[in-house]
Amino acid sequence: MGFRCDLLLLFTTLVLLSTRTPTVLSDVILSKVDRRIDLTSQIVRVTSTLKVENAGPGPVSEVLLTFPEIQAKNLAYLKATLNEGKGKVKNTGSNLPINVSNPEELPPSLIFHSVSLPKALGEGDSLTIDVLAVFTHVLRPFPEEITQADIQLVLFQDTAHYLSPYAVKVQSLTVKLPKARIEMYTKLENTNIHGSDIKYGPYENVPPFSYAPVVVHFETNQPFAVAQELVREIEISHWGNVQVTEHYNIVHGGAKSKGEFSRLDFQARPHLRGASAFRNLVAKLPPRAHSIYYRDEIGNISTSNVWGDPKKTELLIEPRYPLFGGWRTTFTIGYGLPLQDFLFGSEGKRFLNFSFGSPINDLVTDNLIVKVVLPEGSDDISISTPFPVKQGQETKISHLDVAGRPVVVLEKTNVVPEHNQYFQVLLLPILISMNCIEVLKCELRPLLLQD
Repeated sequence: MGFRCDLLLLFTTLVLLSTRTPTVLSDVILSKVDRRIDLTSQIVRVTSTLKVENAGPGPVSEVLLTFPEIQAKNLAYLKATLNEGKGKVKNTGSNLPINVSNPEELPPSLIFHSVSLPKALGEGDSLTIDVLAVFTHVLRPFPEEITQADIQLVLFQDTAHYLSPYAVKVQSLTVKLPKARIEMYTKLENTNIHGSDIKYGPYENVPPFSYAPVVVHFETNQPFAVAQELVREIEISHWGNVQVTEHYNIVHGGAKSKGEFSRLDFQARPHLRGASAFRNLVAKLPPRAHSIYYRDEIGNISTSNVWGDPKKTELLIEPRYPLFGGWRTTFTIGYGLPLQDFLFGSEGKRFLNFSFGSPINDLVTDNLIVKVVLPEGSDDISISTPFPVKQGQETKISHLDVAGRPVVVLEKTNVVPEHNQYFQVLLLPILISMNCIEVLKCELRPLLLQD
């Protein structure tokens, strides 16, 4: 019922809005739009290639991206980059600045993000940008409850027309599914199916804020692993080691399991009597990870395997029981790393360069807390992150500490693998000895030399 109400409300709002589009946005035209929606996992990734053209006399320095409010609340990650054609990004190391915008005369049911262009477009000029939008919790299980023998079916809703305040000359949409089995999908003009792909369009001369609702009901048995909370503790040692400890509270976010569970049926025919459950997760650790462990409240869990090469270390972890929809599990993984792989110097300071998100593949994290435990006496601490996070600081008392170790606390909600980027913790210069790397202050306080 909620699904239909959201769709009806959005459709009504956009129909009313399209009749009074503000003229301030009419100078920009999207001459071509290609969209691809990837539904092969629980994380929905929408890639859009926009060819932007300035059809007015004044310069254009920004482009607006539009999302319905019911969809924007699940937007986890948004990125825009320049494209030089043929699918090649002009500069993969430089993303275009994106900020939330509030244009006048537009209702709050639509959320706008402004993409700043590197150079203003003059009259008749054009450029192409690639936009990646990543969403979580938008695939709705339908039915919401299934038995052990049932397959998992989910619903996805979107629009065949690119939702934009600008007119679009030509556009197309491709929806990629995990399997060719489709229970139902919306059939519009110029709709075709090729294997597990549904293609809508091309559509020409689409007006601003045009909305053509589409619904896809399909099978997916991919793991819906959701970490309701993940606490990562990164402890920097005086003796040249980084100890990482990760505490997971995971739930299967797919269709909830109902009825009895038969271990015998699951062991005999896991692909038929447990297709929607997941039995293991894969974590990609740094290449020189060592002293790896995997345990829970009971103790060590032996159902894990580790293998690696010079580029990475992979940890395959298997819970004590398979996880069906709605089932939960908690566990801890830990590993050590050489400090010299993550500690660097720049402009008279040293900084720790470490990855932010979880190393587990395709994991959605509702609430992520990253704690960086620094050596006692560290001072003049500053943080640099590639995206906004909530920052704090606390103190941890450990062995032989006097005043305690400063702890940098970073917190972020709705985290996806695209957030697994490097952040930096800047410190005072370090002292490097022949036998170890110690993080010390330049001016040592004579605590032990004075009585």
